[in-house]
Amino acid sequence: MTELTLYQVDAFTDAVFAGNPAAVCPLDDWLPDEMLQAIAAENNLSETAFFVPNGTGYHLRWFTPALEVDLCGHATLASAYVIALHINPGMEKVLFESASGPLVVTRRGDLFTLDFPARAPEPFDDRGAAAEALGMAPQEVRKNVKLMVVLASEAEVRAAEPNLERVRHLPADGMIITAPGEDCDFVSRYFAPHAGIPEDPVTGSAHCVLTPYWAERLGKTVMEARQISARGGSLTVEHRGERVLLTGKGALYLEGRIRV
Repeated sequence: MTELTLYQVDAFTDAVFAGNPAAVCPLDDWLPDEMLQAIAAENNLSETAFFVPNGTGYHLRWFTPALEVDLCGHATLASAYVIALHINPGMEKVLFESASGPLVVTRRGDLFTLDFPARAPEPFDDRGAAAEALGMAPQEVRKNVKLMVVLASEAEVRAAEPNLERVRHLPADGMIITAPGEDCDFVSRYFAPHAGIPEDPVTGSAHCVLTPYWAERLGKTVMEARQISARGGSLTVEHRGERVLLTGKGALYLEGRIRV
């Protein structure tokens, strides 16, 4: 039996019980993939992050309760939070190697900024599948890995109750719904039932898709965004061409030991 340290950090918030909870499990060496997936399933959070030190920083991987993903924002922020506050206190820059290439997280006080790849969404003909899943007609549908559905107002985004079985079968990595914000630049929600996540509270990877779109539509490079799930979360986003910067805070909820 192996004993491991496990942290749970609420990301893109400055208080527990908000933002998006991620489990973070530092490792000295990789466990078998089946064990990593079993731990993530047992945690039953939208993501569990595992990292192993390498020559320049850490190799980082993310697992939902159902599968491994190639990019995850909130669990990357949570991992940097754990490293900077608990493993290497005072660290101001963390370099991760990942399935999506190098990812840099910088820290300024209690703010963490993720440097992620931009995924600008292109117009996409979904043959009405998103409208059927939502029960309302979108203004437009776009896609880059994830399907992005633009609605008319924040009220429509809040009120949406998508048919998750229909969302599961969309030709994409889940569905983002978005609209202009009432007291921020834009709002969104994200649904990924195919990955064992009915609705994700706050999704960094979704903002890799959202940021280029809203930057072009609003004529701004720096914007305030809110994901208006039940828990809710806030982040500042910046469009930098092929990259996006996502800035938010974290709050430690749990530190413990697991036995596997």
